[in-house]
Amino acid sequence: MAPMAEPVAAAPAPPHFVIVPLPAQGHTIPMADLARLLAERGARASLVVTPVNAARLRGVAGLAARAKLRLEIVEVPFPADSGLPPGVENVDQITDYGHFLPFFLALKELAGPLEAYLRAQAVRPSCVISDWSNSWTAGVARRVGIPRLFFHGPSCFYSLCDINAATHGLQQQDDTERYLVPGMPVRVEVTMGTRPGFLNSAGFEALKDAAMEAMRTADGAVVNTFTDLEDEFIACYEVALGKPVWTLGPFCLCNRDDDAMASRGNKLGIDQSAVTAWLDAMDTDSVIYVNFGSLARKVPKYLYEVGHGLEDSGKPFVWVVKESEVSTPEVQEWLSALEARAAGRGLVVRGWAPQLAILSHRAVGGFVTHCGWNSLLESVAHGVPVVTWPHFSDQFLNERLAVDVLGVGVPIGVTAPVLLFGDEAMRFGRADVARAVSALMDGGEEADERRRRAKVYGEKARRAMEKGGSSYESLTQLIQSFTLQGGKQH
Repeated sequence: MAPMAEPVAAAPAPPHFVIVPLPAQGHTIPMADLARLLAERGARASLVVTPVNAARLRGVAGLAARAKLRLEIVEVPFPADSGLPPGVENVDQITDYGHFLPFFLALKELAGPLEAYLRAQAVRPSCVISDWSNSWTAGVARRVGIPRLFFHGPSCFYSLCDINAATHGLQQQDDTERYLVPGMPVRVEVTMGTRPGFLNSAGFEALKDAAMEAMRTADGAVVNTFTDLEDEFIACYEVALGKPVWTLGPFCLCNRDDDAMASRGNKLGIDQSAVTAWLDAMDTDSVIYVNFGSLARKVPKYLYEVGHGLEDSGKPFVWVVKESEVSTPEVQEWLSALEARAAGRGLVVRGWAPQLAILSHRAVGGFVTHCGWNSLLESVAHGVPVVTWPHFSDQFLNERLAVDVLGVGVPIGVTAPVLLFGDEAMRFGRADVARAVSALMDGGEEADERRRRAKVYGEKARRAMEKGGSSYESLTQLIQSFTLQGGKQH
């Protein structure tokens, strides 16, 4: 009688990561990239979003389907009784400052639909990865019995400042209004206006306390950065947090072709091929790209100063202007006149821009940025130095990282935060814009060193994401840890 064959163990099911972004472009875009990274490595990734945000992710879903990736968009209804105007489901749609608190409070009502989705799965999902601001996911994950990681959008440099300031307080320097952030491996000074801390505004205290508590009770953190960029800050942050910190970035480098770059974020305000054709005609490293992110909106007075500053700099430029910034006939007429004067040297993009396609083009040699971490990291990942122009939140500390630590930035000189819907209090003019752009783009020893350092970091970013690189291997370990844990049947 032939010996019986040994039973073959069934291969473990791929781990299932349920990803819950904050409905804001600067948070949703990197988490969609994270979902793609997980799916490309064999995991299953589900992005839980509301209908408006699901519509913005159709391009991501379509690319994943064509590549046969296990990436799905899970649509849950936005609360009908939120007190917000109909259809407002993303931070960038808010036009009244008084709607921010109701918006964040409404998000807590998504706990029920998320829990229902998790419980409806035949095999319990392996892990919830939720945005730091979505503290309401903590109770859901605990009730269903699923590990939870939090995703924090800024740099580890910023996050370390934040947790140290929260734990130890800020130390005032002499009799000035400057404060020292304790526990940092480098000296970091802030003002009360530029201090670390999300949800610092009056009325948001309970939301901030809940977010800090959800951070402390999470099983770990996922951050969009890489070891060769922030090694000492990553190590210190992990110690301060007291739990694993998975650094898996730059996430943006998972977008390797035109279709992937064009599908990120929102409907483009210009055809990507038109931008590429315009850049193709320019010299290498000659063009300055200008984009202040999805939220900050310039009032006409300062929109004019930016435009005239770019014109006065004499450099070729691609400038992204929001539709909300050119909503009056006067501004439209002014912008059309600027375009006519700068024809052949300046390209104005109205609306959403294909930022990765622009930054990855050989002609782009500098970026005027608001220092949101996504934009700053995308610039670093493509070896492009920056003019730093922070507006609020983490952006001032991201500026310090770019200028003082990494040595890839020229500050425009802004020292105080501005309101989201206007920058009337901002003190700058066209001469400041022209000066900063020229300092970045004109050459000379300092400019050449910034450019060299940016290109070195760009190469290190590429290597981090390749097999054997720090981020690639960190993602391998993350997936394996949840594969070995395995899902449980309901």
